[in-house]
This record gives sequence, structure tokens and C-alpha cells, in this order.
Amino acid sequence: MNRRHAAISLLALSIAPHFVKAQQRSKIWRVGFLTASAKADNVRLLDNFRGALRELGNVEGTTYVLEPRFGNADLDQLTSLAAELVRLKVDIIISVASRPAVEIRKASTEIPIVLLSAGDPVGAGLVKNLGRPEGNVTGTSNSLTDIAPKHVELLLDTVPKLSRLAVLMNPAYRSHRDALKTIQALGSRLNLQVLPIEAGSTEEIERGFLAMAKHRAEAFIVVFDPIFDARTKQIAELAVKGRLPSVAYASWYADAGCLMSYGADPREIVRRTAAYVDRIFKGATPAELPIEQPTKFELVINLRTAKALGLKIPQSVLLRANRVIE
Repeated sequence: MNRRHAAISLLALSIAPHFVKAQQRSKIWRVGFLTASAKADNVRLLDNFRGALRELGNVEGTTYVLEPRFGNADLDQLTSLAAELVRLKVDIIISVASRPAVEIRKASTEIPIVLLSAGDPVGAGLVKNLGRPEGNVTGTSNSLTDIAPKHVELLLDTVPKLSRLAVLMNPAYRSHRDALKTIQALGSRLNLQVLPIEAGSTEEIERGFLAMAKHRAEAFIVVFDPIFDARTKQIAELAVKGRLPSVAYASWYADAGCLMSYGADPREIVRRTAAYVDRIFKGATPAELPIEQPTKFELVINLRTAKALGLKIPQSVLLRANRVIE
């Protein structure tokens, strides 16, 4: 009898992992989605995210349901929205950038948080190590601080005798402050005056351009922020109006009329983030998933804007471009 019980126990143990995996496959997951920007500004991102999950065999309404929440450019709302998602007992929360994840962590240290294009998860205090998160946070980074010197290099190569460089940033983000420090350190070595321009709303962006004019900035860098992403057209129009060459991290800034963009391919980041969500659907835990840094970057140059600004883009810069808007 004891041998029979032992055999049954061993069989149960061997079946259990497969049973758990079968449950995970049949479960309909509730996926929270939290961003600081508005609903209207996330249509493309959500469509791309759904498409990336669909490519992995996950169909909305069958494999998962999405619970999106939008901060509407009001960072103070993120605290209550994060708490709301936790009360809904969602299974996973997607955090667009680091700031929403900080608020989610205050509400729960157990619900898996998947970062989508976070600037500096370590600096934000979300993880101790990118390679070994060891908590409930994983996902993708956009290497914001690492690409800041590249932005400076592109503007120096393009704008003759550049001496005053503005940085459009949101001080609420730790990654923005770190990117600014990187640019300032580089500026001190190159005899380049760096002008921090702080903004977190439409009105502050407009005031920021007035400050750039007042301080006679000759070019500017846009640091990644979902709120800025929602104002690409406004930023591009103000840049051309102020005759200011600019570089941002994502191609939609160049498409909107900024001079250049250089950064991680946003479509690839969405695909990789969806892959992390899919792995959690299949039983992985955030602690065992290293935060992924981008490997694919793209440079886009808007020659129409260059012409409007009276700039001739050097051939050495054009040859590096992945795409040129003519």
C-alpha cells in the first residue's frame, strides 16, 4: 500500500507542472496598462501592442483583456490610477516608462510589472540590476542616458559653431535628470553651454521655447517623455518657428517636422515588451527575466525641415541615416 501511495505521489508530482501550464494557457489574463499621457495619444501604441501580442498567438478577449488607464499629462493621477489597477486584481501591469511603475510598486510588490521603454529602471529604484531584477519588475529599457551623447554628436556635426544647447526635459523623471547630467558633463568638455528647459504640460512646453529664445539657444534635444510624445507636432512647429534644429529619440518627431531623431526602434521595443508579457502568460516570473536593452537603433533626418532652417546636412551625417524625409 505504501508503494502504491508513493507511486501515485510521484505521478501527481510529474503531472502538476503540466497541469499548471495548461491552466495558464486557458486562463484569460487581465492586463493593466498605465501611462502618464492621454488616451488619444496612445492609440497607435496600443494598436501596435495588441498586434505584437497577436503575432505571439494572444487574442484580446480570448487570451487576455486589457485594462488601460491614462494620466492625461497629470503625474499626480498616476498614484490613484495605479491603486485602481491593483484593486481590480489585474494579473500584469504594463508601465509606459518608469514613472508609472514607481507608483504601481507603492501599491503592490507582487503584481508583475512589465516596463515598456523605461529610461533608467535602476536609477528609478525599480530594480537593483538589469540582468537580475530580483523582484516584480521586468521589461524593456530605451537606454535613454546612453544615447544622449549621440544626440549631442549629431547636433555638433550638423549645426556649425554650436555653443548653446537646450535640453527639453521633465524633472519629474529620474532618467531625465540623469540624461541631463550626461549632456552637461559632455558639454563641459566641449565648451558647450547646456540649458535645461523643464516642462511637463502644453503650457510649460510653450514657455520652454520662450526660455530657449531668451537664452539664445542654438539647438535643442528632446528627452523621452510620453507627455512630449503627445505634443510632437507642437514641439516641431515651435522648433521651426524659433529656427531651432532639434534631435529627439523617436522617428515620429522627425515625421512631425523636427530636424532629426535617433534612438531605439520603437516598434522593436513594443514587440520585445509583448514577448515579455507572453512569457509571463506561459509561467515565467519577472525575477527571472532580465530587463532588455535595445539593440536596434535608427536615425531619421527631415530634409524639408533642414531647408526651412537654412541648414545643409553634412554628407557624413546623411550616410548614417536609416531614413531621409524629402
